[in-house]
Amino acid sequence: MRCRTLLPALLLPLALAANATDNALDERLVSGAETIAPKAIAWRHDIHQHPELGNQEHRTAALVAEHLRRLGMDVQTGVGTTGVVGLLKGGKPGPVVALRADMDALPVLEATGLPFASNVRQPYLGEERPVMHACGHDAHVAILMATAELLASVKDELPGSVKFIFQPAEEGPSDYAYDGERHFGARLLVEAGVMKNPQVNAVFGLHVSSAMPTGLIGYRSGPVMASSGDLHIRVQGKQTHGAQPWDGVDPIVTSAQIINGLQTVVSRQTNIMPAPAVVTIGTIHGGSRHNIIPEEVVMTGTVRTFGDDVQQQVNERIERTAKGIAQAAGASAEVKIIDNYLTTTNNPALTERMLPTLRRAAQGRVVVSPMVTGSEDFSFYANQAPGLFVFLGVTPMEQMGKAAPNHSPGFMVDDAALVTGIRTLSMLATDYLQQTQNEN
Repeated sequence: MRCRTLLPALLLPLALAANATDNALDERLVSGAETIAPKAIAWRHDIHQHPELGNQEHRTAALVAEHLRRLGMDVQTGVGTTGVVGLLKGGKPGPVVALRADMDALPVLEATGLPFASNVRQPYLGEERPVMHACGHDAHVAILMATAELLASVKDELPGSVKFIFQPAEEGPSDYAYDGERHFGARLLVEAGVMKNPQVNAVFGLHVSSAMPTGLIGYRSGPVMASSGDLHIRVQGKQTHGAQPWDGVDPIVTSAQIINGLQTVVSRQTNIMPAPAVVTIGTIHGGSRHNIIPEEVVMTGTVRTFGDDVQQQVNERIERTAKGIAQAAGASAEVKIIDNYLTTTNNPALTERMLPTLRRAAQGRVVVSPMVTGSEDFSFYANQAPGLFVFLGVTPMEQMGKAAPNHSPGFMVDDAALVTGIRTLSMLATDYLQQTQNEN
């Protein structure tokens, strides 16, 4: 998850109990999730100890592919670099539901002290860096591997098929700097046809969050996670002696004015009543000596919005503001915004339809999530078929408010949460297939 801030600990609990069910398949899934949970925990520990960066997930992909083949699935490997896709064909004809897990880790030095902590180092943009599963993708892979085994055990009862998508590079590629030309992660898998042949009718995914108690499921109908754009601004001035600024054009002062001006894009130029927007400058580089006004300054940042229309409007206003301020100072500004991820939007009809399933899977512990300004490339799947993306709490109640956030060196996953994740994905898949069969 390209997200530096996940769900806040304060969420709106639903005053609704889980719907009871006498469905025999449901009972088997609940029992089976409990049985397979220790295996999922062992898989997670192994993957956690051997993390791999985006487009380098060779060991993880091999582990997944071997597991899916052992379950008797049709398996594709090397999809979108290192992706693995397995197709479980049910015993009866019906639609196709997709379940997705991301496999990549982050260039973070682990500081958890766990007995299975990572000591791995891998190349990241040409530099050897420590690697850690600091966003919980190890849990995602283990949960989906267990879900695959559980659903394979009941495949004769499934009225349709389940496609298991194990995706590389959700956090971005580690082998090249993304420039908008070479795609990665979910977008590359969609281009490779993972949502077709057979055509996917609905897609589900989950993400662990340290900001929620263990086993709690958070969901939201409609826009749930922001789109993400990488912002690059190059301010061109005229180099001169620092003691004689009038002989040149100062790109440093101009850049400072642009940074201030960009704050008005959200505060004065964008209607934030429907949803928030964020424009952040994260780096600024310029100059080589204290008494020289440089020729240019380069800034980078991130843009987060909800909705394609708002994304386009904010991008246009960023460019207009930066170029206008630069021109007023006698400088020039080159603005480039690389749109990485779309807004992750949960299909409202699918969300309402599957809410009873979420309540049963989480044993009634379901909450409505706020919008999250982090981004997720699950959005590319949900742009191809109705999608539902939920959050799974992984922090023991006594650690709430003290747990390290996702993407930090101390991020930890409570293994007790995995069984809820297994129930959730398994039941979403089977309920969707059964409901669709009943509708027909």
